[in-house]
Amino acid sequence: MASQQGIDEPAVEEFINDTEDAEERERAHRERGTSRPITVVGNPVLHRECQDVTVFDEELASLIDDMFASQRTAEGVGLAANQIGVDRKVFVYDCPDDEGVRHVGVVCNPVLEELPAERRVLDESNEGCLSVPTAYASLARPDYAVVSGQDAAGNPIRIEGTGYFARCLQHETDHLYGRLYIDRLSKRDRKDALQQMAEGTPRYETVPNE
Repeated sequence: MASQQGIDEPAVEEFINDTEDAEERERAHRERGTSRPITVVGNPVLHRECQDVTVFDEELASLIDDMFASQRTAEGVGLAANQIGVDRKVFVYDCPDDEGVRHVGVVCNPVLEELPAERRVLDESNEGCLSVPTAYASLARPDYAVVSGQDAAGNPIRIEGTGYFARCLQHETDHLYGRLYIDRLSKRDRKDALQQMAEGTPRYETVPNE
């Protein structure tokens, strides 16, 4: 995001602490990784559900490092694997919540949990996407989100987010199921976002669509 699960895993009640040592953890990933160009709307890998992560090995760890490096280069707060052309259900994030608390982490095979009605308070803030560069649009999403999945070692995890961070969790999970935020807009607003993209110049390297 700009500045379901196919594998059965045991239920996790506790939320992980993704705020502790956030700066150090992000830096370590980023410094090991290599930045890659960003795929943009129209690239087929963005418009289909990604494959589940089934092997938690050094190749996955290297991909995660590259994702953190790519996210920092593009000045994003979240990045899904298909945004650098990789067909795997994994996303990384380095995102503040509305209180300014920094959250850093990685989720494999994410599932967005259904919220009880009383927690579905909609926030209509602007949203952007590294794969739709220079475009923004207002999009209503719940201001609270819970995502379950696995960490880089395959352990079950559960994450909660509020405000801007909740939007990030929903946005990145959408990516891995082949949905961009503009797909949730009205036809008029989607057209406007694509026009913004056509008229803008990305500040990071992108992959040209064939």
